[in-house]
Amino acid sequence: MASVKISIIGAGSAIFSVRLTSDICKTKSLSGSVVTLMDVDEKRLDAAYELASRYAKDMKADVHFKKTMDLKDALTGADFVINTALVGGHDFLEKMRKIGEKHGYYRGIDSQEFNMVSDYYTLTNWNQLSYFLKIANMMEELSPNAWLLQAANPVFEGTTLISRNSKIKMVGFCHGHYAVNNIIDALGLEKEKVDWQIAGFNHAIWLTRFQYNGNDAYPLLDEWIKKNPNGKSPKTPFDDQLSPVAIDNYRFYGRMPIGDTVRNTGWRYHYDLETKKRWYGEPWGGADSELGWKWYEDRLIEITTLTSKAAEVLKKDENMTLSDVLSANSSMIPRDFAEEVENFYDPNTMSGEQHIPFIDAIVNNHTNRFVVNVLNNGVIPNIPDDVAVEIPAKVDKDGIHPEEISPSLPPRIVKWYLYPRMMRMEWALEAFEKKDPDLIVEILLRDPRTRSYEQAKGVVEDLFKEVSW
Repeated sequence: MASVKISIIGAGSAIFSVRLTSDICKTKSLSGSVVTLMDVDEKRLDAAYELASRYAKDMKADVHFKKTMDLKDALTGADFVINTALVGGHDFLEKMRKIGEKHGYYRGIDSQEFNMVSDYYTLTNWNQLSYFLKIANMMEELSPNAWLLQAANPVFEGTTLISRNSKIKMVGFCHGHYAVNNIIDALGLEKEKVDWQIAGFNHAIWLTRFQYNGNDAYPLLDEWIKKNPNGKSPKTPFDDQLSPVAIDNYRFYGRMPIGDTVRNTGWRYHYDLETKKRWYGEPWGGADSELGWKWYEDRLIEITTLTSKAAEVLKKDENMTLSDVLSANSSMIPRDFAEEVENFYDPNTMSGEQHIPFIDAIVNNHTNRFVVNVLNNGVIPNIPDDVAVEIPAKVDKDGIHPEEISPSLPPRIVKWYLYPRMMRMEWALEAFEKKDPDLIVEILLRDPRTRSYEQAKGVVEDLFKEVSW
């Protein structure tokens, strides 16, 4: 058992901070740890600090929380840094999207083939990429032995960029791989009898191995699809793992796309709202349509309002517990978040985020399996070593030990999906590192929404008036 110093950058993120707070308080082998919450939004930071401190008190957890708006203060002497910050927030992203749409780019220029996720900006958010490097550079000076756990999007570009430009220890995390469980549940399989493995890039992962009781389980999936040729109707905009688009990609690529990969598909599924509805289901057309993303933003507002209100109540009454406040305001909790809230006080139920268990594995040698983003270094054949891949790995006190990918990714996935996605990453990073917006124009000339050079040039000029570079 060991105590560590953990810093969470962008701690004002309501959902993510609550999850990490819950996990650290439930991990007894990290008792005595100090968690520094850092954010530039003072109101959100105060709310996150109040909720975290009161939750630790409720759980009788030996965890001490601090707060700061100073990045240097947060990084100094840290053992682990979790970066979840989105520079400018969703407001900045929406501003950039509207400029793009004004010039004829539906859902903005950052919505690109194989990269349609609505807060995964790679072409225009140089502010975010700059912040990634700023954190890494400051860590080299202030906490050179610390691990950076990259949670903020874009994880693919971010992990690749930082790993190429810094000597710090780092790993990227995402939770999209958990969508494998949606398939397991739909097929009625017992989770403990399923052996699965995914591989690819962040938001571009594929179910390479899928076995049940030691036998290939893909025939079971084929049977389900035969009975459900139109897939599964979505309960939320994000409920797309067994959507028509996922099934269509499986037929073409030969393996099932997993998690956000289902959102990151080709243009044929994304030309307009009606096309999205046809492939992702009514009424939203997936998470990344104008309707689906509004649903998500409205949900964030609900949760942020709830956490802010709960923090205000707790600040006024030191005897009030967080559990009491949440129970009194249960009507304000979004339905899909309510189950998560119920699990907060179950000491045996973790959030599902990998960050705290990863820290526990490194610090206390509690060996565990994770899905990580690290430089390839030969794990996936035909992918350069200095490109970040998302793969399963064993983690212990000696670090990250990638699994052998078996069976390997089919050539069609590598050549038709991973290569094009990798090149978009390389183009975006070259434009950023050279600070050359004209390279963004070149990317747009390959975009089917572009009707002329003047259109591409005009949108880039307007967009980069908003970017600090």
